Amino acid sequence: MSIYVATTRSPDLKGLGYSDGKAPQTRFLEYTISIPPEHKTGNIEYPGPKPDVRSSFVVVGKRELQRQSFLAQVAAHGRKEAGVFVHGFNYSFQESLFRLAQMSADAQFNGAPVLFSWPSSATVTGYLADKEAATYSRDALSLLLRDLATQRFSNVIVFGHSMGGWLTMEALRQLRLTDQGKVLDRLTVMLAAPDIDVDVFRKNVETIGRLRTPMAVLVSSDDRALQISGLLSGDRRVGSLDVKDPKIAEAAREYNITIVDISELPSSGPMNHSRFPNLAASYRQLGVNGQPSGFRRAGAFVFRAVGTTVSSPFDVLSNVIAGK
Repeated sequence: MSIYVATTRSPDLKGLGYSDGKAPQTRFLEYTISIPPEHKTGNIEYPGPKPDVRSSFVVVGKRELQRQSFLAQVAAHGRKEAGVFVHGFNYSFQESLFRLAQMSADAQFNGAPVLFSWPSSATVTGYLADKEAATYSRDALSLLLRDLATQRFSNVIVFGHSMGGWLTMEALRQLRLTDQGKVLDRLTVMLAAPDIDVDVFRKNVETIGRLRTPMAVLVSSDDRALQISGLLSGDRRVGSLDVKDPKIAEAAREYNITIVDISELPSSGPMNHSRFPNLAASYRQLGVNGQPSGFRRAGAFVFRAVGTTVSSPFDVLSNVIAGK
């Protein structure tokens, strides 16, 4: 699998990848990743000291590209669609690279998978440093989205997780403020567990305006990482909103946003902050209230693992009461 990378990280001094250093300019690369035959959906089979393509994810090819050749390669690979993954807080370069490979494989994604990797310190204690690193990367992400949207793609999916959701919103805001409305029209935006203050998010949405395709926000009210973030900052985080609150559904419709509670999905960590990798395999089959329309309708919904559909939380509640 080819993964295309735009990164604001500096090269690792050991030559093994990219570090948490801030690069003066965005670097562009193409990686070839081998996926093991017995890969388990939602999982990253990390390589050991002696990588084996039969049992683990392995980097089998890498080359650095200039910006224009990078865009040409992405356009040739993706044909009509590209998918950009903006990772979150506490991510190493390797984890972000393999995570995109895992999601692309599980979703059987036929477009061009593009990783935007910003210089996270990849430590639990590095929250403030990561916020500065994400801020440092806003211009680079805005430029990348503009470049991709002006290729021949009919759709550019932008998937931001956690602090990467905050970074994504900042880039969208910047595009709107620089009159890049045609770029925004080509984007399908999905935010998973976005680590954003609710009021800041609302102001950003007002600035960005209604997108042609409703923005999808994946939330879990039991997200412990965002609960801790909220306690530290003294505010509510978007990624832990409760879709059963009628005010949330009303606001979602007003701002043309799809808010989906994905609490039924298993989490890849104890903090319930990383459920999104398990959604990739169901992405193409998702429907709203039984209709195969994906995340295309504004409002608040609950993901149902059985049947891979999303339904109104009030429909779910009535079914529970009725014993269905």
